Amino acid sequence: MSEHYRDHDHERAQRRENPDPTEGERPFPKPLLAVVFGLVAWGIGYIYITQSNDDAAFGDHRTLSTLQGPAPGAKVDGAQIYNAQCVACHQASGSGLPGVFPPLAESEWVTGDPARLAQIVLHGVSGTLTVKGAAYNGMMPPFKDKLDDAEMAALLTHIRSQFGNRGKPVDAKLVLEARSASSARTAPWNGDDELATFK
Repeated sequence: MSEHYRDHDHERAQRRENPDPTEGERPFPKPLLAVVFGLVAWGIGYIYITQSNDDAAFGDHRTLSTLQGPAPGAKVDGAQIYNAQCVACHQASGSGLPGVFPPLAESEWVTGDPARLAQIVLHGVSGTLTVKGAAYNGMMPPFKDKLDDAEMAALLTHIRSQFGNRGKPVDAKLVLEARSASSARTAPWNGDDELATFK
């Protein structure tokens, strides 16, 4: 009799306990699996039927001529070059940032000798540079390897005619001459100390 009760108590104890966890008893839900396969099939189909030669109007509106750049002999846009290369430091207004980046607006370095300005843009400047009576001690990068003569001439013409400046245009010949005159130079100009020789 006691054996019978012991077996009965054992069965009741087993029923009270949670079963041990096992793997593989809960399969991935079939509806969710169907959605995943459906999305994969849709993606493959979309890539397959999409044409690589769609009209540019359906994309970012660029044309072949835009991607190829300006045609040989086309006028270079100095304002566009300024916005791409200079505006981050000298600002859209040409006023620079006080104490950090010098202004181009009514700057004696911009409106003065265009050959000197070409040298500044070609090789950059480090050290102290005095602009409109204020000293700036920073680093301007060189652009001799980024801009060709026509592009640099367009840029110089732009900054000499904007921001209240009234400087004369600069042509590519002047930039070429400035580039040739300092072709051996590898370091930026040392601010006022070296650039004073161009005054």
